[in-house]
Amino acid sequence: MANMVVVFDSDVATSAAKRSSLARLSELVSKGTNVKLLYSPNSPYVRKCLVVASELGLRERIETVDADANPTRRNPEIAAKNPLGKLPTLIADDGAAIYDSPVICEYLNALGGGTLIPRNGPARWKVLVEQALADGILDAAVLARYEAALRPESLRWKEWSAGQEDKITLGLDELERRAAGFGDRVDLGTIAFACMLGYIDFRFAHLSWRSTRPKTAAWLQKFSQRESMIKAPAPR
Repeated sequence: MANMVVVFDSDVATSAAKRSSLARLSELVSKGTNVKLLYSPNSPYVRKCLVVASELGLRERIETVDADANPTRRNPEIAAKNPLGKLPTLIADDGAAIYDSPVICEYLNALGGGTLIPRNGPARWKVLVEQALADGILDAAVLARYEAALRPESLRWKEWSAGQEDKITLGLDELERRAAGFGDRVDLGTIAFACMLGYIDFRFAHLSWRSTRPKTAAWLQKFSQRESMIKAPAPR
């Protein structure tokens, strides 16, 4: 017997409301109306969105609003728009919200008629996997940072932190294998990698990743000279 999917009227209404809100957000940006981006200047996820916006010519339409997202002290202002309480979150004047960074980037690319994410085929999946790799390295880095900076010393788990750093190391090794083939590519994959490396330099300088990954280092040096990267500088 074939599987059956039942959709309740309330689900239809909620889905329609969401589509209406997103349509409103698209309308605002397309007309040149500013939207707000809840952000932290040290967030590599935020930086990725801002670089994408610059590459698409949309940066001037995005107003950045400082917001403090803390894993132990939830910010009710962020949670009111994004129940996960995470940054970045993109908000229109009517309260419609888009999150998190991969969705915001895909939304901006569609809105700007960009090619930062290929429409289909192997090229699309390659770029999306590269973004996932970059974000996965960042996820491990942020968790390791929280463990060292926020968790009481008596409760810290050294093996857990070591496991996160191993993800970072293996992820950077995979990036090194890919970097030689990047050439002059500018897409969501390469943008995500560049923003991730900026955060690794900021919080994990002790890893000295450049010393064993010359191809990645050479690529980043060139890519960092793009105007979009300069306008959204790495945290220092």
